[in-house]
Amino acid sequence: MKDFAGTPGTVTGLVLRVSQCLFAAASIASMATTNNFFNITAFCYLIASMGLQVLWSFGLAFLDAYALAKKKVLHNHVLVSLFVVGDWVTATLSLAAASASAGVTMLYFSDLGSCQLGVECQKYQISIVFAFLSWITIAISSLIMFWLLAAG
Repeated sequence: MKDFAGTPGTVTGLVLRVSQCLFAAASIASMATTNNFFNITAFCYLIASMGLQVLWSFGLAFLDAYALAKKKVLHNHVLVSLFVVGDWVTATLSLAAASASAGVTMLYFSDLGSCQLGVECQKYQISIVFAFLSWITIAISSLIMFWLLAAG
């Protein structure tokens, strides 16, 4: 298999995984600091999806760091196949959750005139921005993993 930027066991792969984890954790933190997020199903789904994203990305970041420290190559066909499936599943869940939450937020701001919750509305928006940033980084990783699997 080819070795290019973003593949498992490289510094850029580690940076992608860490950024996924940090953006998802920031999304959770921003949403969890509000008082009323649990009343809206899309926001609960965002928390659940970003929680899964944090676990997946942290695990793979740890694996990348281990591979870098031991100078191991993580291009085993079965392992890369697992990465592809996991990345595509978490990318799909993250996009769906971020889009649903953005739709609810747009309903509050555009369709209903304005959000009556004040600072909480800004936290909802910040959480959604972090969720989309997490999705962008997981989308990049999933495309790299798919490319690596196809090239192998």
